[in-house]
Amino acid sequence: MIAVELSFRQLIDAVKQLSPAEKLELNEVIWAEDITIPIEHQNIVNERISEYKANPEILLDWDVASKNLKS
Repeated sequence: MIAVELSFRQLIDAVKQLSPAEKLELNEVIWAEDITIPIEHQNIVNERISEYKANPEILLDWDVASKNLKS
């Protein structure tokens, strides 16, 4: 194995030079890692889902929410 030190910017530039097929393969390699979502994060999502189910009116339409973000 050959190790080459690259900055993050250099890595991005190198990835941009890959063919579409190579980019897909790289994506598969990256996401093939066993990614475990911490229980704390799972709990937050579950709490938010429960809150929405109990009070569906608390959600904003995306058009309304995005306008609020812009102002």
